[in-house]
Amino acid sequence: MNRMLGIMVMACLLTVTAEAARKAVPPPEGTAVELVWPQGTPDKLGDADADKPTLAIFPAPKETANGAAVIVCPGGGYGGHAMDYEGYEVAQWLNKHGVTGFVLRYRVAPYRHPAPLSDAQQAMRIVRSRAAEWGVNPARIGMLGFSAGGHLVSTAGTHYVEGDPNAADPLLKVGTRPDFLILIYPVITLKEPYGHQGSCKNLLGENPDPALVQSLSNDEQVNDKTPPSFLVASWADTGVPSENSIQFYLALHKAGVPAELHVYEKGPHGFGMGRGDKVLETWTGHCIDWMNGLFK
Repeated sequence: MNRMLGIMVMACLLTVTAEAARKAVPPPEGTAVELVWPQGTPDKLGDADADKPTLAIFPAPKETANGAAVIVCPGGGYGGHAMDYEGYEVAQWLNKHGVTGFVLRYRVAPYRHPAPLSDAQQAMRIVRSRAAEWGVNPARIGMLGFSAGGHLVSTAGTHYVEGDPNAADPLLKVGTRPDFLILIYPVITLKEPYGHQGSCKNLLGENPDPALVQSLSNDEQVNDKTPPSFLVASWADTGVPSENSIQFYLALHKAGVPAELHVYEKGPHGFGMGRGDKVLETWTGHCIDWMNGLFK
């Protein structure tokens, strides 16, 4: 099987995975969950759970909390969410290292852009505005995303909104730029030959505006204000090729933005935290070391 055929096969498998991920996986018992839009979701299509984005809150233990926080965006091809192994488990891992985790269940198809981005930006406003309540430093709030969740995070990092000091809504006074990005086998470009077309279809529809595809191919939107980034990919990933991460890294390097990239030789798309694989699971330690280095 050549690389291009592998990409097409994996794209089909990812679509199936996204369909399976549509069913909401509840957070661990006792986890606090808040609505992202408590006053009502803007432009909502219905009144089901899928129309009500949420944040699951995983506070770091007080005795080890270091003030950092990460908003986690699970993957799912913009058609669902892998809430368990790309969401709740990740937040629990962050807690072990003194980092407060927030798992975002953002809107997916049939919602289109900009709904997921709006949810991510609002989540950042919520966490930053309530940082003191959660024992978080408002200048140490990052975002972490897997696969299509990585696309959402890279979009949040390249299409952020500055706070408006004159806004009537206090939340709109809060800027949405993450302080750092963690991108794990992320979708970055929506263009052929490396873009994941299932994610593009779910996010932008059947015949997307080329200008919008360009705007949301985030390696082309990097500038010197893009947040420092940590990236993980696999050479063997035929669903979201490592070129996504490599191109984003090169754009960051050109812009003078600190970044770290790990490309593993082996590992299928969707390996999550790499548990059970002594090589793949090393990314988690590298990531913690990188985060600790950011704030020295």
